[in-house]
Amino acid sequence: MRRIALQGAALVGAGAAGAAIAVGIVAAAGSLGGATTVRELVEADSQQPPDPSSFAGSSKALTIHEIYARAAPGVVQVTATRRVAVQSDPFLDPFGFGGTTAETQEALGSGFVIDKAGHIVTNYHVVRGAQQVHVSFSNNEQLTARVVGRDPATDVAVLQVKAQSRALTPLELGDSNVVRVGDAVVAIGNPLGEDRSVTSGIVSARQRRIVAPNGAPIDNVIQTDAALNHGNSGGPLLDAQGHVIGVNSQIQTATGSDGNIGIGFAIPIDTVKDVAAQLIAKGVVEHPFVGISGRAITPRVAALFRLPVRSGLLVSTVCHDSGAAAAGVRAATQEVTLAGVTWPLGGDIVVKADGLRVGSLDQLRAIVADRKPGDSVDLELDRKNSTLDVKVKLGRQPASLVC
Repeated sequence: MRRIALQGAALVGAGAAGAAIAVGIVAAAGSLGGATTVRELVEADSQQPPDPSSFAGSSKALTIHEIYARAAPGVVQVTATRRVAVQSDPFLDPFGFGGTTAETQEALGSGFVIDKAGHIVTNYHVVRGAQQVHVSFSNNEQLTARVVGRDPATDVAVLQVKAQSRALTPLELGDSNVVRVGDAVVAIGNPLGEDRSVTSGIVSARQRRIVAPNGAPIDNVIQTDAALNHGNSGGPLLDAQGHVIGVNSQIQTATGSDGNIGIGFAIPIDTVKDVAAQLIAKGVVEHPFVGISGRAITPRVAALFRLPVRSGLLVSTVCHDSGAAAAGVRAATQEVTLAGVTWPLGGDIVVKADGLRVGSLDQLRAIVADRKPGDSVDLELDRKNSTLDVKVKLGRQPASLVC
């Protein structure tokens, strides 16, 4: 593929405004659930009343203490142990004779009970690569947990412990579709090893997007200013009625820092419900996969490059062995960079999917979201000013989205 850089173009990118901030996947490397030392603390029962504006506007709203008292027994600490290969210290072993050694690492995160069968929801990145997983409850009882299933595409994992049902306190799951910007929220978790800490805030925004550990986008994410830090990963985000509306997963950090700056993200509970049900039933989640990446056309770009359509999706890459590749969809043959934005040209343009206009990769993903691997989607393509209809058989989303 040829790469062309055009200087002095009129298009202006928006990347500079966020150049000093980076979003980090919250895992052992840059996550909310990083390695830390767990310290046993007495639960703090705050004597200060909640901010009177935080939970106003609903007769059903609980105080922060009431939410904590109800939910905390169902929130657990998750400790994942993994063995990793570590290279010998170059200062102590400059010639590398020592090779690598196996080292035990512990990642700390959070989770919460969802039923009396002992199922616990947490983040995938908290237990990624773990050989052993333990959970501890509010009575300091620690149990070995079985990993029922992991889904890297949504950063959700389900654990299970063997415990008497009366010892389990399942949290009530809410409806993330009814969440509004400005709604009061509470987060419970284990930040920096401080077990079962509670923070409060509001819903700062909805329908954000974050990147899953396998590179897949997670849509409809809830943004909150409730303080989240390393160790909060997998813990619940609750509304003013004490219902779980999301699973705390990522934070946005300032350059040179990995701490809270008031921007946290929670996977919506409606997504988690569906994923958890599939993991419990089958141990895996099968996401439909078209097998292309691309960039949405804008009217200005269409005019600048003299494209045959004013809206659509410029196909950038086509993954090998995907349904799109089998259907003959063609990727870009060159890339043109304008003001720091790269546009893939020379390939197919996706105009419609199953008769619906496609203006972005999000829209294409939404059209196939309810399908299963093995189903098909009809794509209308523009190829060199000619219309072409192809049927793409959906595959299974791979563990990594790098084609």
